Amino acid sequence: MRVPLSWLREYVDLPATETGRDVQAKLISVGLEVETVEQLGDGLKGPLVVGKVLTIEELEGFKKPIRFCTVDVGRANGTGEPQEIVCGARNFAVGDKVVVVLPGAVLPGDFAIAARKTYGKTSHGMICSGDELGMGDDGSHGIIVLPPEHEVGTDAIELLQLVDEVLDIAVTPDRGYALSIRGVARETAIAYGLPLRDPALLDVPQPNAFGYPVQVSDPMGCDRFTARTVTGLDPEARSPLWLTRRLQKAGMRPISLAVDITNYVMLELGQPLHAYDRSRVQGPIGVRRATQGEKLTTLDGVTRTLDAEDLVITDDRGTIGLAGVMGGANTEIDDTEGTTTEVVVEAAHFDALSISRTARRHKLASEASKRFERGVDPQAASAAAQRTVDLLVLLAGGTADAGVTEVIAPSAPHTISIPADHPDKVAGVAYGRETVVRRLQEVGCDVYGQDELIVTVPSWRPDLTDPNDLAEEVIRLEGYENLPSTLPKPPAGRGLTDRQRLHRRVGRALAGAGYVEAPNYPFIGEHVFDQFGLAADDPNRKVVKLVNPLSDEEPALRTTLLPGLLGALRRNDGRGSHDLALFETGLVFHPREELKIAVRLPVDRRPTDEEIASLTEALPVQPRHAAVVLTGAREQAGWWGKGRPSDWADAVESARVLAREAGTDLVVRGGQYGPWHPGRCAELVVVVDGVEQVIGYAGELHPGVLKTLGLPARTSAMELDLDVLELASSGVPKGPKISTFPVATQDVALVVDVAVPHAGVEAALREGAGELLESIRLFDVYENAAQLGEGKKSLAYALRFRAADRTLTVDEASAARDAAVSLAGERVGAVLRG
Repeated sequence: MRVPLSWLREYVDLPATETGRDVQAKLISVGLEVETVEQLGDGLKGPLVVGKVLTIEELEGFKKPIRFCTVDVGRANGTGEPQEIVCGARNFAVGDKVVVVLPGAVLPGDFAIAARKTYGKTSHGMICSGDELGMGDDGSHGIIVLPPEHEVGTDAIELLQLVDEVLDIAVTPDRGYALSIRGVARETAIAYGLPLRDPALLDVPQPNAFGYPVQVSDPMGCDRFTARTVTGLDPEARSPLWLTRRLQKAGMRPISLAVDITNYVMLELGQPLHAYDRSRVQGPIGVRRATQGEKLTTLDGVTRTLDAEDLVITDDRGTIGLAGVMGGANTEIDDTEGTTTEVVVEAAHFDALSISRTARRHKLASEASKRFERGVDPQAASAAAQRTVDLLVLLAGGTADAGVTEVIAPSAPHTISIPADHPDKVAGVAYGRETVVRRLQEVGCDVYGQDELIVTVPSWRPDLTDPNDLAEEVIRLEGYENLPSTLPKPPAGRGLTDRQRLHRRVGRALAGAGYVEAPNYPFIGEHVFDQFGLAADDPNRKVVKLVNPLSDEEPALRTTLLPGLLGALRRNDGRGSHDLALFETGLVFHPREELKIAVRLPVDRRPTDEEIASLTEALPVQPRHAAVVLTGAREQAGWWGKGRPSDWADAVESARVLAREAGTDLVVRGGQYGPWHPGRCAELVVVVDGVEQVIGYAGELHPGVLKTLGLPARTSAMELDLDVLELASSGVPKGPKISTFPVATQDVALVVDVAVPHAGVEAALREGAGELLESIRLFDVYENAAQLGEGKKSLAYALRFRAADRTLTVDEASAARDAAVSLAGERVGAVLRG
């Protein structure tokens, strides 16, 4: 919305010293987005005067028509003699009044005017067009021809209102009232604390039975329709300069007197209007919904196929306009023929949603639709029609018909109940009841009550619908800049849960171990389970499917993290990164055995614990998993020595890292599942409440799976259930107690069957060694049938013993070692080697 400051001053007595920048700052402070202030006529310097063309000589012999003119400019040139000017335009004749700029003047754009010789003549000045004076688009693109009543020598700068400031306001959808000078003037008056001269306060005659007949068959789409008639118009009457200049400054192009007046009143009051040539309207004007497929040629010359939801204006012939958007060509006021002497003025109020949908359906945004879809003051329709009639009578010599038509659907004003201290609670500032009432009254509300206020919303503010809207009005008018900056105060005793702390520790631990986090979308296609070789009855095949998936190829929520991680590994490997270690922690989704319908939670209050629990029960089971994938070198080669490729043991070690962060014991034993290599897959087990639970798998992936997925050979992976790992944990891990006494180390080499897992041997040694055992480490595995026997292997362990209160003797350490070896012999048949 472009608002000329000179127009704004008509309704608010701003101090004479206030500039457009000052008004911009004030309006921004009350919440309007004033983007720029355009300085019209910036740098313009006279003399710029009205002149009368005396003679025109056509110059021959040039590539384009050139005229040598003499122009009477009165005493503006200091001599009173005719001014000789060369001009190439041809839209003026002898006797016309034109705008002349004389030598010494400066036009916008720092264009200095001086006498100069051109086309064999000396031109002492210039006859000006609107573009050269920065007047905007007047539709003529030629020399300005003024009405004959203006005196020669009159200052054209003042006459054409060339110097002004224009505020360019970006009107948000909830502030449709600001798409009018009236609305912006109201905000300006509030910002300055000045009275407003409301242009809509007019004496309007009462409706009677003599007005133009109107039939509204859809009162929901059109709840108010005012029709007024003006007869005896002078078809030759043209828009005066003050009217065209205001339209131009507001960004609209002058067209004809009747159309210019309706546009002017729309800009002034915010009420879109339409003027019909009465001689071209047949029968009563009607408002109804269109018939599907109905045709209408609009004013832009386009024939449109209408939808059954479109609201249309009709007469006896059919559709004559698209309500609230654009009129039809068959009732247009044709200014070119100059035959329109009777006009029917329409001022109606249409449903905002209907107009918005129609404008978008037909891709036909207009100044009218822009206002209707944001909300127009329905009470302003009668005043806008009266204002239009008054201007037609004044400027076109018409006569206002005595008939006044008003079709109004009954409606009650909107009221809101609000505690007087509600804005205080919202803003955290003590405004007080008096301030709240005063600010609401300033925006046009009627306020009654003491502690509980009953607020009647003004008709021009359809955006005010609930107490928070009223609170916002108080806060913005009191100044957003006056709101104190305060930090929220969280209640004591709250913070991260144990589950959240574990998830963060897990992420930090994996990152510290050299893994890079690679989050992925939680969507998969069910074909991935076939690629992984999962059994037909595998629980992971039961998925939650989305009704509206982002991709038809991935319509389900993941039950494992590996598809996303392996996809990320494949993409990075294909782009040249061959040494990769990626990890992800995230939710997986499993359907519940009993499907439930989720309850719709309320929005006017906090949901109860029962409602939240009911909603949770309808959601899928969502445990959090952690997973890693590795390929390429785990340790890089360099001057420090040889590198080392990643293998299944690194995947197993990543699981141990997570177990240490959870403070729990992890049992690693041979296993077989899905995409893992059957001979290089470890089953990850924890004990929860005395019961062993398998929480995941780690190891090298199956070669067939790697080939199917296009992954590098010997790629390894690990995935486990973090939630179950947390259940098995003893809480936050405690730091070790450091003993000041020395350690006693004992090595043992045990011969066991090849089928006996290391985990079983280690568990037996750990239990048998007792409390003195500080740590145990497998440092060698040896197989030799000639020395150990067929089907045997040797496992060598380093046992570290330490006491917290004394130095252990050799006998104490040896006794603990022997006890450990003895229990290992009983449990797994281990025999000391040698």
